[in-house]
Amino acid sequence: MSVDYGVTSMVAPLKRVAVRPPSPRGDYSKAHWAQPLDLDLLATQHADFVALLTSLGVGVEILHPVDDMPDAIFTYDPAFVVPSGVIEFQGAKEVRAGEPPLLAAELEGLGVPLVGRLTGAATADGGDMFWLDNTTLAIGRSYRTNQAAVDQIRAMVSADGINVEVFDLPHDQGPEYCLHLMSVVSPIRDDLAVVFERLAPVALLQALAVRGIETISVPDEDYESLGCNVLTVAPGVVVIAEGNEATATLLRNHGVTVHTYQASEINKGEGGPTCLTRPIHRV
Repeated sequence: MSVDYGVTSMVAPLKRVAVRPPSPRGDYSKAHWAQPLDLDLLATQHADFVALLTSLGVGVEILHPVDDMPDAIFTYDPAFVVPSGVIEFQGAKEVRAGEPPLLAAELEGLGVPLVGRLTGAATADGGDMFWLDNTTLAIGRSYRTNQAAVDQIRAMVSADGINVEVFDLPHDQGPEYCLHLMSVVSPIRDDLAVVFERLAPVALLQALAVRGIETISVPDEDYESLGCNVLTVAPGVVVIAEGNEATATLLRNHGVTVHTYQASEINKGEGGPTCLTRPIHRV
């Protein structure tokens, strides 16, 4: 029987992904979404984003909207898929506390076995994690992801032969502001990534260089509109929010095929195309 789950790359063809449409019921302001927010347009933009993924050959698993969980639209964060299955996290953001067990159970229902779950004081967001290479998981130690989580995740992925490298994120705007490791880096191909150098950990830039990964520096004017948040659906084929033309031009100049989607309302939740997806299978 073929296995249709497992991820060890950010750039291998995206075969299967989970997304969740937004619910019209929830305290989006309490969840730090910028206001005013047009909920009808938010739903339309999300549906158009899903249609774009489908048109690019991605198998999309559409989960049910959930009331009173405004951030549940960002399925990258509550759980993380590794070669052997899914790890259920615990979030540091109080309004997201119900998301990890929900998403992990839904992924189990889609045939992805549960590898383990964070316990005790461990907190983590998927946004602090990405694959540096097929055997190395990069974890950002941040206000959202702590050392206890790093230790537990390292133990869980070791059975898959995965190493963990840790990179410390800066204070920037403080604990109430969401600065993830993937706020400052997005792999595009095995030899190319975009980075926001001003906030990127030096050790991360060095780790990319050691692997021969060229970096494209995201201009300051594109950072706030999530220009550094790029979803790769196949090597050199990416999805990025509209309004980041400087970054899109730099990518095209490096031979990258760039697809865009309207994100005026989605961006108010500080989440880009990577945040909107939970990769289940890349090969």
